[in-house]
Amino acid sequence: MTESQKLKHLLWRMGFGPRTTSWEKWSSLPAASWWPKLKDDSAAPPEHYDVAGDVVKGLLMGVGEIGKMEQRELDKEQKKQLRQQSRDQLQHLNLLWLEDMTNSKAQLREKIALFWHGHFASRNINVLYQQQLLEIIRRHALGNFGELLRDVSKSAAMLAFLNNQQNKKKHPNENFAREVMELFTLGRGHYSENDIKEAARAFTGWGFKLNGEFVFRKWDHDTGEKTVLGKTGNFSGDEVLDILLEQRQTAHFIARKMYKFLVNENVIPEERIQWLGDRFFDSGYHIMRLLNDIAQSDWFYAPENVGVKIKSPIELWVGMRRILPMELADPEIQLTLQKALGQILFFPPNVAGWPGGRDWVDSSSLMLRLRIPELLYANQEMNLRTKTDDDQQMGEATKAKLKQMSAHINWAPLETMFKNADNGKIVAQIAAFLWQTSLKTLPEQVVQLNLDQRSSNLLLQSTVIRLMATPEYQLC
Repeated sequence: MTESQKLKHLLWRMGFGPRTTSWEKWSSLPAASWWPKLKDDSAAPPEHYDVAGDVVKGLLMGVGEIGKMEQRELDKEQKKQLRQQSRDQLQHLNLLWLEDMTNSKAQLREKIALFWHGHFASRNINVLYQQQLLEIIRRHALGNFGELLRDVSKSAAMLAFLNNQQNKKKHPNENFAREVMELFTLGRGHYSENDIKEAARAFTGWGFKLNGEFVFRKWDHDTGEKTVLGKTGNFSGDEVLDILLEQRQTAHFIARKMYKFLVNENVIPEERIQWLGDRFFDSGYHIMRLLNDIAQSDWFYAPENVGVKIKSPIELWVGMRRILPMELADPEIQLTLQKALGQILFFPPNVAGWPGGRDWVDSSSLMLRLRIPELLYANQEMNLRTKTDDDQQMGEATKAKLKQMSAHINWAPLETMFKNADNGKIVAQIAAFLWQTSLKTLPEQVVQLNLDQRSSNLLLQSTVIRLMATPEYQLC
């Protein structure tokens, strides 16, 4: 691999790809400074998002089971109004985070926050709770996993989503305890059903106020003796989390998921996971130790790990915006696009999050992926009938609507990058920048047949669009 290829690989995996406005600066740096710069750029605390409106905050709308109001006497029309406002503000939160992924220099933090967003998947239409959970994830994204786990576990969004408000000593609900073990820490097969039952007893009394603040209701807590993973005591919920963190398997489980997210989804050497997990565990669960071990390894840049990962819809779209700086006439088109491509921020398909890999691509979504560049370039309309999702649409039927992908693209950064390019070699040169796969499959002559050669700028623009509209561009 060339230095340029290595840099692009690092920026795609530990961020959302190269940005044309800063590529010259990055490529002028020595390779030894790339990873330290990525970390330094993400060192500052994240900006606080505050999109929950005064009406929502004032009434402190609470959602127990999705879609049901609790502890608040409101008439039907008031409930509908509050839910609609919360939904609208959740869409605003979606777009706000998307802008940071695109434009923030804290690429490492936002990329790893996206990982945790899928790992700690929560589906909740209360914008206040989702806003609080996102702040936890972004604040701890590069910090300590134990602190992240504890704060997420005590968040209103997660406690509501996993029904722990209903977990009381006389009527224990095992949902929260099961998912904490299966999805957040140990992974399936590393605990017994009795461990879940006993842990659920420890989490009794964990709940939240309508403003999202964690509350421990001691009269609902089971104070009896419990046995979890071979340890016995009058455990509290915090003590159960400590027991889970004491298991080396937890570190291996996180290391495996992080490896799949950052390195390779299909080829996962077991000895490598053991090494990463052990070092992660021995560090006291410092997330940066795990990321350092991945980014600074020789195998991170091995050919078998480059250009083999299917971009998630968010990675694809944000990466495209970083290469093509643009102003969208209607930013909300991005919500429709997320829905059509199968990844809507704050709306994972279930508690396990998005499965990723080949699940990102079916015949419908692949065709749309390949059309997006042309739709942008030509300001064309797309006719979409997205799948019905009652959490988002409040029971309203979904109809096919014409949505125009209207954007003003700033071509200047790309024109500067390729100002000295030979027109006869421009296809290969641009492909070398846009693709992470081998250029051996580049159908150069076929691409050239569909280029606009009326001027050098139009030639460059049409080349970029054609190469983005390829299966190879779906990989990073």
